[in-house]
Amino acid sequence: MSDITLEQAHEVVRAARAKADDIGTKMDIAVVDAGANLKFFIRMDGAWLGSIDIAMKKARTARYFDMPTGSIGELSQPDGPLFNIEHSNGGLISFPGGLPIKNSAGEIIGAIGVSGSSVEDDHTVAEAGASAI
Repeated sequence: MSDITLEQAHEVVRAARAKADDIGTKMDIAVVDAGANLKFFIRMDGAWLGSIDIAMKKARTARYFDMPTGSIGELSQPDGPLFNIEHSNGGLISFPGGLPIKNSAGEIIGAIGVSGSSVEDDHTVAEAGASAI
């Protein structure tokens, strides 16, 4: 199994932070490795304290299921096949802002989770980070 390096995790966070600055928002940004362990985290000055846990859970959720957290949200609606999944694994996040991170060979090497603004902004910032690799 390939794993994200510290240098790659730093680049992911740098790109995500730059996007957050560009759109004028303050974010908590977490990167986990292939085993869903925290690899890199930043809390931008003034970012919400409550978003620290959410960012980390978004990253872990994206890695546990190797899909965007927003996709899990679509599947976990009351009529969906994954209804109530957010109560598993010590708590998952099922709204946008978490994405798997892939290497150049297409292997998932980790995930990013972003929280601190609207879910649209969270997803945009996560996408900027994930695409930095």
